[in-house]
Amino acid sequence: MKIHLVAALLGFISLTAGVTADPMKKLPRATPESQGISSAALLPMIEEADQRALGLHGIMIVRHGHVVAEGWWSPYAATEPHMLFSLSKSFTSTAIGMLQADGKLSINDPILKYFPEDAPAEPSENLRAMRIRDLLMMSTGQHKEDVDKINVMAADKTATTQFLAAPVPHKPGTLFYYNSPGTFMLSAIVQKISGQTVRDFLTPRLFEPLGIKQPDWDLTPQGFNRGSSGLHMITEDIAKFGQLYLQRGEWEGRRLLPAAWIDVATSRQASNGSNPESDWEQGYGYQFWRCIPGFYRGDGAYGQFCIVMPQYDTVVAINSGTNDMQSVMKLIWTRLIPELRPAPIPENPDAHAKLIQRLASLAIAPQAGSADSATVARIFGRRFQFGADAKNLVGLESIELQKSANGEVAFAVKMHGAEHRVTVGQNKWIKGSFTFNSDGPVPVAVSGAWTADDIYTLQFCQYQAPFTTTVHLHFSGDDVTLNYEQNVGNPPEKSPKFTGHAS
Repeated sequence: MKIHLVAALLGFISLTAGVTADPMKKLPRATPESQGISSAALLPMIEEADQRALGLHGIMIVRHGHVVAEGWWSPYAATEPHMLFSLSKSFTSTAIGMLQADGKLSINDPILKYFPEDAPAEPSENLRAMRIRDLLMMSTGQHKEDVDKINVMAADKTATTQFLAAPVPHKPGTLFYYNSPGTFMLSAIVQKISGQTVRDFLTPRLFEPLGIKQPDWDLTPQGFNRGSSGLHMITEDIAKFGQLYLQRGEWEGRRLLPAAWIDVATSRQASNGSNPESDWEQGYGYQFWRCIPGFYRGDGAYGQFCIVMPQYDTVVAINSGTNDMQSVMKLIWTRLIPELRPAPIPENPDAHAKLIQRLASLAIAPQAGSADSATVARIFGRRFQFGADAKNLVGLESIELQKSANGEVAFAVKMHGAEHRVTVGQNKWIKGSFTFNSDGPVPVAVSGAWTADDIYTLQFCQYQAPFTTTVHLHFSGDDVTLNYEQNVGNPPEKSPKFTGHAS
């Protein structure tokens, strides 16, 4: 991983009609001091994130349009896209804003206008009154227990029908409930009007002008982007999106989104609580959250952030794998905001060099432990078979630890009838791919070590997602006991123990 923090010239280059922006074009870089921030003050913020194990994977701080600090915790990297989860919602909202600007819809349109074929035979009065605006502000008048039953990934392609069939006991616009099916319906509306998925609709209107390579965005069986989640982007893409909003919709002399839309979408449209200490109770806009210090953000599960601070002309983009998103935000509120000065400050080459060095060395520690054990000779190359309980719960059939020709350890596993094999790094991460479930192989970085004479522990870091799975293998005679846990979840996933026997 390399971190580049260099001074850059001011100014924008206007896009000309018919010219596509460079998909790899980066934001300009500058020293923190030139943008009114002390390098010496940024370093403790990074150190605190590490010491408190806040689970950060990548961070980028943009001041006055210039990247002043950026870093990724290896095996995460600047060039690796990351799952955004509900940060995707803010992009779906943007597509709605663009369609309204084009005169293709009004957010005051009733949603039944776009789904006549999916509507109940006798829609309720409240359903007939539900508008696009109610979807945007998470205030559809539906109850949690009804919305949570809606399966947007239904194989029978009934997601839109399910949504419209759900009871609407309250007048739309009067009851806030944060959910994902409502945003899925926004995605479906975009496609109904434009004939394109949200991703394809946004590609020439948002992604290409910002120099964002067309991202992956998960599709539902109905052929719609999920809208509420499923978008995958690198950290700098998130920062560019935040900078566009900070600039109120203008990019390099070109108007991409009306300023009036941004002002409304990021302001308080719905009340969601009154706790002054919670960043989830400061009000909600059109798929944007309000923040305690008075600005706004898009965010996604486990710490995916696009924080926009108009008062300070600053954007912060973060990817993480944490269950404590509030602590990540408080780190920014307490450590960064006090350091945002209105004018440049004297350069500090020594402090800046230390900051660059620290950012370049960020890493998630590989599995600690020994490279060898007295158990090795007894178990390497032996296949351990698992019973029906493991097959029923996780599809686990067998495992084997092997020694490769170059001395590395290999972990071979059979799940759901398929063989998988990864090379395991000792005191390092080795990248490969692994299949955890029916979704298919995903990129992983793997490390492992003997954590006791009879226990081998592996870590599978999905470096394009927030998930790290730790697998424990406890060998005893001809048996092995396997269990695992995942770093994040609601609650974090933890398996029972499965026992296998050497074949």
